[in-house]
Amino acid sequence: MTTAPRPAAELSADDARRIALRAQGFLGAPDRRAGVRGVLRSLGQVQLDTISVLARSHELIPYARLGAVGRTTVEDAYWTGAHAFEYWSHAACVLPVEEWPHFAFRRRAYRNRPHWGHELSPGAYDKVIDQLRDQGPLTATELGGAKNKGEWWDWSDSKIAVERALMYGEVVVTERRSWKRVYDLAERAIPQELLHDDLDDTECVRRLVRQAGEALGVGTRTDIADYHRIKAEQFDAVVEASGLVPVTVAGWGKPAWADPAALATEPRGRHRTTLLSPFDSLIWERPRTERIFGFTHRLEAYVPKPKRIHGYFAMPVLAGGRLVGRVDPAREGRTLVARQITLDGPKAVPAVARALREAAEWVGCDSVSVERVDHPDLAAALVAALN
Repeated sequence: MTTAPRPAAELSADDARRIALRAQGFLGAPDRRAGVRGVLRSLGQVQLDTISVLARSHELIPYARLGAVGRTTVEDAYWTGAHAFEYWSHAACVLPVEEWPHFAFRRRAYRNRPHWGHELSPGAYDKVIDQLRDQGPLTATELGGAKNKGEWWDWSDSKIAVERALMYGEVVVTERRSWKRVYDLAERAIPQELLHDDLDDTECVRRLVRQAGEALGVGTRTDIADYHRIKAEQFDAVVEASGLVPVTVAGWGKPAWADPAALATEPRGRHRTTLLSPFDSLIWERPRTERIFGFTHRLEAYVPKPKRIHGYFAMPVLAGGRLVGRVDPAREGRTLVARQITLDGPKAVPAVARALREAAEWVGCDSVSVERVDHPDLAAALVAALN
């Protein structure tokens, strides 16, 4: 019978919350010198999504940690100089280019995949590879068009082929133009010292488990495995060798692991007050968010409008290391419109007002308008705080 490893530490729920906040970049002074690329390296990935309300999620994530970093600066950090690439991790993500070797296990899995949602037409794959080799980096439109004339998922032959090549690792995206992916040959775009699949599956997973643990600070098996969508049995096979240490967290009721560096010093410093993208890695896993913050959040963009509770793109508000409310924002000209605001009592009013003012300034709005507050008795105080 195998004996469970003795926990390296026993953490209170508040200890775990502060460790998670620091690991994710919300507690302590931000590293402004490292900038957006520093945020990306620290998190290991930033999720991409097509929804754009105040800004797209990949812009909101560094903003939440660094403050009003220029939006052009964000785009340049991701998509110039081959510092990052896009791939499937937690979802469609932008990743530091140094992570390329660690996803060899996933590229191999895709190459061996027997079934696909789209049929690959004969000759289409070789054709797009030849086009990229001869013509240089190209968008899907330049390769022959992204879609046929059917539904939005009705991809053209060239789009199916280039996306297949992307998953195999023969093609890579290290640039976007006006939100369009720019495809290039990996052999040309990935630095030569990183362009290899030398690491076996076990070593790839081990390194990603370690990276996820460092980015989360502390987490359960599900938390850490979910960060890069690693299977539970893969996590089990490598966690002992990952360098993460077992801990217990009061109230969690499940085994947990922590980054030993996160246990070495007490998390201290200034808390960020900010709006959070629903796709932010601090809160993207609902059970973890409920466990750490006692806060239930669901993205309602894909929920029918009559069934929405908090709004289309309700953004949780982080303040003082707690989630204190939600804002469903929109923009009308130079006005940031808070279509719906949910407050966790009167104490949340100053923090929500501050988060709204800062977000408005960041996206170039010079006023904030409030349409609805879940506690009407707090609406006047909120408007006064905003003004």
